[in-house]
Amino acid sequence: MTALPAAPGSLSERILFEVRARILSGEWPPGHRIPFEHELTEAYSCSRMTVNKALTELAKAGLIERRRKLGSFVARPHSQSAMIEIKDVGAEVAALGLAYRFEVLMRTTRRATRADRARIEVSSDQSVLAVRCRHDAAEAPFCLEERLINLAAVPEAADEPFEARAPGPWLLARVPWSRAEHRIRAEAAGRETERTLGLAEGAPCLVIERRTWSGKAPVTQVRLTYPASHELVARFSPA
Repeated sequence: MTALPAAPGSLSERILFEVRARILSGEWPPGHRIPFEHELTEAYSCSRMTVNKALTELAKAGLIERRRKLGSFVARPHSQSAMIEIKDVGAEVAALGLAYRFEVLMRTTRRATRADRARIEVSSDQSVLAVRCRHDAAEAPFCLEERLINLAAVPEAADEPFEARAPGPWLLARVPWSRAEHRIRAEAAGRETERTLGLAEGAPCLVIERRTWSGKAPVTQVRLTYPASHELVARFSPA
């Protein structure tokens, strides 16, 4: 083992510091077996209790996994879900320093169709508002928004023309959401998307689909389609 700088504090803290340093430096990679407790007891000339205290703290921090009768191992990374902030398209355009505008291309109230029910968790006897918008940045098409709103959850949306505000920020200002789901994928542009965004036939696009709920009630489902040049950034920290 390579030499490490001495750590201040108790002997238990020193063990914790040195084991953690070897893990974070990559000297002990994921899956590597940590020396057994009796080996650490001998190496540090301390009690089993002192070693156990340090290993318990490392396990709580998620750096090691303790397996009964097998010993302790450097934890393997777990897949993580990036928390994507729910912000409106206008804020994305503003962050780029470009002029923003949006236009409602279609707005219709209807009884939920089978296709609607596949997108948003409503029953066949419920009504939804379907809205299609184009968002522009510096007068160029930026994003196509295709949204369903559950009118049982947001009845006032039935009379909202969405002239002053786009549906996204309008909903965020009125309905507190408690749960959200994102789906992100790449797909070729369909005819409607090609026409609305001015894309070539079959051009690649980034598609973000999001559903939100308020309590148990579904609020909205939106499909946002961007040209492939769009960049999606999510910042998150390990649990």
